[in-house]
Amino acid sequence: MRKYQSKAMRRRNFVIRLYVALLSAILGLSVTALLARPALATTYVITDGDRVVTYTTFATDPAEVLGQAGVELAENDTYTTEAVEGGAAITVSRAQNITIHYHGQTTGATSMGETVGELLDRLKLVPTGEDVVSHGMEELTYDGMELRIDRIQRVQETFTTAVPYEVVRYSAPEVPEGTEAVLAEGVDGELLCSAEVTYRNGIEESRVLLSETVTRNPVTEVIGVGTGTEREEADPESMPVIGDGYILLPTGEMLTYTHSDTVRATAYTHTDSGCDMTTATGTTVHWGTVAVDPRYIPYGTRMFIMASDGSYVYGIATAEDCGGDIKGDRMDLYMPTYSQCIQFGRRRCTLYFLG
Repeated sequence: MRKYQSKAMRRRNFVIRLYVALLSAILGLSVTALLARPALATTYVITDGDRVVTYTTFATDPAEVLGQAGVELAENDTYTTEAVEGGAAITVSRAQNITIHYHGQTTGATSMGETVGELLDRLKLVPTGEDVVSHGMEELTYDGMELRIDRIQRVQETFTTAVPYEVVRYSAPEVPEGTEAVLAEGVDGELLCSAEVTYRNGIEESRVLLSETVTRNPVTEVIGVGTGTEREEADPESMPVIGDGYILLPTGEMLTYTHSDTVRATAYTHTDSGCDMTTATGTTVHWGTVAVDPRYIPYGTRMFIMASDGSYVYGIATAEDCGGDIKGDRMDLYMPTYSQCIQFGRRRCTLYFLG
């Protein structure tokens, strides 16, 4: 006998069968997707300089692929992609950090491996004929490169420099013993120079002297070392003994001479008008310097000089100077102070020409 099913029962059974059918369909699609998924993965060959990484992933964004493969990109790094048989290739280009020293200023730049010339052209730092570049223009850049572009300028300059004066000391009877006094102030001379000067980025690097000319001679500073007593007239007991061809000094020293002569003698000092510390022969005046007429007594002649009447002994002297009034048998004896010159006055002196 056929059982009767209510309308509500029939509807419930239909819903159950429909639900089971949907679950079966969903399960089937999931299994199909799982079975098909490996066929959708892509194998990437990643080249990062000397490092090569092979990585398989379902990701399609190259940046995501690099991140999954552990390849980190720094700022300014780039990459390129291309399809290859069986997958894809990603090539990473690392930015090179370049330090550029341009005309004394330092700046940083990045390069992807271009030549030095291309880098400078891109940065609008084109060298000129006065520039020196540390690397060849065709050399490829590399990370950490120190690139230097220096501006070299060579100019000829003239300038003046001081010629330091000398300081000499003399025994000065007019200065108290144990003290010193400046008898003549020293004055620096002046030298006019010409030089080739090399500047690197505006800073002097070297200078080569081309010429120098003395435009003002230095004036020697004279310092009197006090002895406390003025030079006195000759003491008869300390007079030299003069014989035929020899002179025996009170010290016991023996001099020889070839002949003698007499002259009219006066005295001068370096502070007199028209005089300084430098003689006509370029030596520095000192006790023993005498001014002569070189036509009468040649420069360099050595003599022993004393007053003809025996009242004054000047001593050993050398003809080193001259003067406008010194003509013929006239001679000027150098003395450190004006008072000594006044004390000497004018005398007839005998010259013994030393052999």
